[in-house]
Amino acid sequence: MKQHFYILLIIVGNLLISQTSHAQVDFNKRPDDDLGNVKDEFQEYFFEALKQKGIENYDRAVESLYKCLNLDSKRPVIYFELGKNYNKLKNFGAAEDNLKKAISMQPDNEWFLDELYDVYFQQDDIDNAIKTIKQLVKYHPDYKEDLAALYAREKRYKQALELLDELDQELGVSESRDAMRNDIYRITGNADDRIDNLEQRIANNPNNEENHLKLIYRYSQTGNRKKAYKAAQNLLKIKPDSKFVHLALYKFYLEDEKIDDAINSVKISLTSPEINAEAKAKVLKDFVSFVSKNPEYESDLVEITALVDNNKDAATYNNLGQYYLKSGDKAKALANFKEALKQNPNDFKLIKDILLIQLDLQAFEDVVTESEEALELYPAQPILYLVNGVANNQQGAHKKAIDSLEIGLDFLIDNPIMESDFYTQLSVAYKALNNNSKSETFAKKAQVLKNQQ
Repeated sequence: MKQHFYILLIIVGNLLISQTSHAQVDFNKRPDDDLGNVKDEFQEYFFEALKQKGIENYDRAVESLYKCLNLDSKRPVIYFELGKNYNKLKNFGAAEDNLKKAISMQPDNEWFLDELYDVYFQQDDIDNAIKTIKQLVKYHPDYKEDLAALYAREKRYKQALELLDELDQELGVSESRDAMRNDIYRITGNADDRIDNLEQRIANNPNNEENHLKLIYRYSQTGNRKKAYKAAQNLLKIKPDSKFVHLALYKFYLEDEKIDDAINSVKISLTSPEINAEAKAKVLKDFVSFVSKNPEYESDLVEITALVDNNKDAATYNNLGQYYLKSGDKAKALANFKEALKQNPNDFKLIKDILLIQLDLQAFEDVVTESEEALELYPAQPILYLVNGVANNQQGAHKKAIDSLEIGLDFLIDNPIMESDFYTQLSVAYKALNNNSKSETFAKKAQVLKNQQ
């Protein structure tokens, strides 16, 4: 973590302001103290160095700083600025030398140490980076997180975890530290330590719902269903009004065939504003899958989906459409797919599913119109030309069917089944136009492909 929150002008001002005289001063007279013109010259070079650094002319900034050194070599800020400019120039040896000089003059200056840490970090000199950041830790606890990251990088995982635990105790948990801790657990494969940490957090703060939920998830990840279920029940006991716990409970209830409890948990999950749409879609998908195997609960599915009628996302409608399609209710499947398409109008799979269902339902006019609209989005998709050709044939528009089918064939690659369907439809179209020769030719091509399948 590179710290950038100091105000440069304040530092420069403090370093450059001379002591004030209480005597009468003639402002028209040039100063004749022991600094004399040197002070003005120093300031001119120093601010020139700052200006050049600001416009990324680091070489010129270094030249001005050496002129400052010639005038006064006892100011640590000069070596600090030299270190920063050399760092920008990737001259890490010179940067390190100058920063060490500055630190020798002001050992407790945080900014000097921070810049030296950056020099080591850029060179991937982790040992020296660790030594330097250990000195910085006393200024800001946040540096401990950087130190933990360096320990993890050096595979000193135990020390990294100890530091993360210290920070959690001092500052409370944070997403960034949890992410680092989880990375370490994943690398080491030590799921027990991860679970122990969560259990300790819960012991320290039983009312923290997030830790309970993480523990349920971790137990589930490790395949310990019994403990995951117990952790979920424990959370429900501590927080009876918890909504998120039902995202886990409904699964356990379904597995244990506690269907009434499962349905209740599903209802709570789907109607809770706290739970996001993606999680709700997953719950509904699981329940749809359950109902597809246990159709006696379809009335419960209807009731549950009615609860979320005003809050369904595309995934929810899609899941319902797939369910009704599998159960043979194509009209309901079509209605749900169309609702999903309203939210995702460019979803090619939805477009294709809708067109195929409409063909089955003999909604040929709709197929013609919607396939033509779809071709504006996906002009290289042969299936769209095929369904358009089928629908035009069914409506007696055989010349339009032929045009569409012949274009579609140009886009078809290595799909003999679909190719056979194209030839069959071309045969139908030419026969209707009394061109029996071409009709027979395409019929034979279709039959050859069918025989090869």
